[in-house]
Amino acid sequence: MKAYIFPGQGAQFTGMGKDVYDNSELARSLFNRANEILGFDITKIMFEGSAEELKQTNVTQPAIFIHSVALFKSLGESAKPEMVAGHSLGEISALVANEVLSFEDALQLVSKRAQAMQKACESTPSTMAAILGLEDELVEAVCADVDGVVVAANYNCPGQLIISGELSAVEEACERLKERGAKRALILPVGGAFHSPLMEPAREELATAIENTTFNTPSCPIYQNVSTTAVSDPAEIKKNLLFQLTAPVKWTQSVQNMLADGATEFIEVGPGKVLQGLVKKVSRDAVTSSATV
Repeated sequence: MKAYIFPGQGAQFTGMGKDVYDNSELARSLFNRANEILGFDITKIMFEGSAEELKQTNVTQPAIFIHSVALFKSLGESAKPEMVAGHSLGEISALVANEVLSFEDALQLVSKRAQAMQKACESTPSTMAAILGLEDELVEAVCADVDGVVVAANYNCPGQLIISGELSAVEEACERLKERGAKRALILPVGGAFHSPLMEPAREELATAIENTTFNTPSCPIYQNVSTTAVSDPAEIKKNLLFQLTAPVKWTQSVQNMLADGATEFIEVGPGKVLQGLVKKVSRDAVTSSATV
């Protein structure tokens, strides 16, 4: 069974999507349509922008989505997913791949999501940090013992957990986790505390947009970050997508469930190869590849 997986924030790079744009007429039409929907030339930023420009949440999220979906659509009839998943933002790309959302509706949701998250980031000094080499349970216990908001945010693969929260609480947790034997406890260059309770204002803002968007019956199940299991009910997909903003990304558990349900190949669609590396850390025997036009 072929599982198509879609990356999230952090996969961006200058020049992203240019090869897809050059090699596919369909992709070019989607890039141009995206510029119209967003009201600015995001294609130019993707192809020529600096790392600093691409790092802004309101640019990063649409850019990764556009790259991923344009690439997927360019694969044509050869792309027949039997299951899909996306890491954080990538979940919306996955919902286009399994026909739950149209490209236009999904891009508008991505843009609103990015703006709402950016706003939430600006209201409280907050950050995320990568913790390597410790058991998930130990990281969770240390976070729970720190004053202030700091929680497990991304279960990326065994031995790699991202924490998220108020700046001072994340710094305190990092120090304590180093004392408990973490190989690394590294503050990440991100805009704020994604997938934590500090994103509650963004969740409230996005609720109306999601509620007013048409969610169709999927062509294949999606393994969502919140539930980690196969979901095919549009109402449940909608609910999980909203709660994802304040809940952790359970990528490890999602990959484990996809493997248990028969996934034989994981095809990463979008910029970079981060997800292939994470899948390999969940199962060394998993077959992975990058989609190319």
